[in-house]
Amino acid sequence: MKNIFKKKGFWLLVILVIVVALLASAGEEEIIEEEEEEVIPWAAMPENPVPMTGETISVYNWGDYIDSETIDIFEAETGIRVIYETFETNEDMYAKIAMGGSAYDVIIPSDYMVERMIQENLLQKINWENIPNVANIDERFIHESYDPGFEYSVPYTWGTMGILYNTGAVLEAPTSWETLMDETYKMDMFMLNSPRDTLGIALVMCGYDLNSTDPAQLEEAKQLLIAQKPLVLAYVVDEVKDKMVGGEASVALVWSGDATFCMSESDELSYVVPKEGSNIFYDSMCIPHNARNVSGAEKFIDFLCRADIAAMNYDYVGYAIPNKAAIELMGAEEYNASPVNNPPQETLDKCQVFKYLGDKTQLYDQIWTEIISEF
Repeated sequence: MKNIFKKKGFWLLVILVIVVALLASAGEEEIIEEEEEEVIPWAAMPENPVPMTGETISVYNWGDYIDSETIDIFEAETGIRVIYETFETNEDMYAKIAMGGSAYDVIIPSDYMVERMIQENLLQKINWENIPNVANIDERFIHESYDPGFEYSVPYTWGTMGILYNTGAVLEAPTSWETLMDETYKMDMFMLNSPRDTLGIALVMCGYDLNSTDPAQLEEAKQLLIAQKPLVLAYVVDEVKDKMVGGEASVALVWSGDATFCMSESDELSYVVPKEGSNIFYDSMCIPHNARNVSGAEKFIDFLCRADIAAMNYDYVGYAIPNKAAIELMGAEEYNASPVNNPPQETLDKCQVFKYLGDKTQLYDQIWTEIISEF
């Protein structure tokens, strides 16, 4: 009898373990299903990918400025391989194109650089018949001052420049650019390693137009930034996101899309466009004058203008988009609820677009070199 009870107890234990495992598995499946329901697939890989044709396009974009999965989808849908490279500043991109040593099919410069490249015949006009999805672009984002004829560029993203700050470390929410001169944040702030952006904000802080070429005004902005240097932990670009999320500084001069990303990663971070005004920028897709595969470039630009792809990119990069079809797809009410990517009109009224400054651009470069080298 003893042995019989042992066997019965053994099998009862086995059955109990199996039942518990099945219940746990069922619970996991329910959780997984719930998580899957929360993910909205803006775009998906085609079930029958097109074989690679041997055709390629070369794309030159800002760092961390596209969802890499969209490139995979484009390749699978067209059979065209994308050779993808990145740059950190407009000036870096321009130098490479202007020297003529590299040929790209699609580039994504900012407004003032688009204006410059048009004037210097470094871009070619776009054949709109081959970009039908351009109809998805909100009309208020076309015919801007940098491309008034709407011939050379397709809006990709837009945004502002402002202050990202840690609400736990900053006692009062910043309202002015003067925060960037506050001794409280000595060696506790990041600035943009970009001459046009940082000098532009310094000009605003001095009460001048951010497109000023007046030597006396630029000298004043230079001296302000030199005086600020002891407060600056580092001059950064893309790396500011990881650094601010990681709590390495309390305040930083950033672009709004980077702020959106950081705020999604940390509840302690917030963003403000100071009351004095700021820069509003537009980044656009363009085809360089020496593109080798114009047809492939047109296909890629049209692909990025597609509603589901634009929505997918917005979800990744965090910058505001001019694509009205994508916003409709995502839900206009939720999209417009973001004060970062959809700032109030009174804020936008105080913002300016950077303009191409012609030969005076060299003055900015010279001043920036002096600022960085000053100790």
